[in-house]
Amino acid sequence: MKAAPISIEPALAPKPLQHEEPVVLRTQDKRGVVTLMLNRPRAFNALSEAMLVTLEREFDAIAEDESVRVVVIAAEGKAFCAGHDLKEMRARPSLDYYQRLFAQCSRMMLSVQRLPVPVIARVQGIATAAGCQLVAMCDLAVASPTAKFAVSGVNLGLFCSAPGVALSRNVLRKAAFEMLVTGEFISADEAKIRGLINRVAEPEELDAEVEKLVASILSKSRVAVAMGKNLFYRQAELGIAAAYDAASQTMACNMMDEAALEGVQAFIDKRPARWKQQ
Repeated sequence: MKAAPISIEPALAPKPLQHEEPVVLRTQDKRGVVTLMLNRPRAFNALSEAMLVTLEREFDAIAEDESVRVVVIAAEGKAFCAGHDLKEMRARPSLDYYQRLFAQCSRMMLSVQRLPVPVIARVQGIATAAGCQLVAMCDLAVASPTAKFAVSGVNLGLFCSAPGVALSRNVLRKAAFEMLVTGEFISADEAKIRGLINRVAEPEELDAEVEKLVASILSKSRVAVAMGKNLFYRQAELGIAAAYDAASQTMACNMMDEAALEGVQAFIDKRPARWKQQ
């Protein structure tokens, strides 16, 4: 399956040399499934400034495209993502630069959860630091047994504070803090137990396992999924009473959607729902 290269505007990021490959490859199938492939395998798919800009731009475009139903984030090579590009970071040691860099990364990460469609991480290798953060920010994650996860900045004297935000919203506090303070790797099986990922599949079955999730999502109403995803993350930051108020309002609005009215009527009539193309 051919992937279309994604260009980077010179004003936003350094223009790549002619022989360099795009840092992210994009494909979209007829069902509206977009795959974003991290494409810096020789650099373990480290999140360079160019990659951060490209991913954020892609997420912004997807948010406005109603033909998209699911996003899959995958990676070329042995590693899923090794976090920030440390060589790039070390070359510009200034507080202003680091503040802008981490703010840029945070915007990109938040874009994942703000999308109206589910985002699935397809993790075939190691995911460390901001790479582990990216997995945690995705709505769903499927990993190979060869995948390993760590927030290992502390080993370099740099506590993974930003990755810790996402990690602590996926796993229990003590488990998250242990990973952050020790920098130790955990296996895919342990990541599943802790709640960082959803499923583990053998390398040859990884795509098939991702497809199971994709197919299930595609069979649902896009409007219902979009409203539900928005509420899911919003209510988690509220007190319980406010969360119930928000959820009740969301369900009332959802019930007025054409797909929901048809789905409920189909259930009452004991027949398959006749939904318009989602």
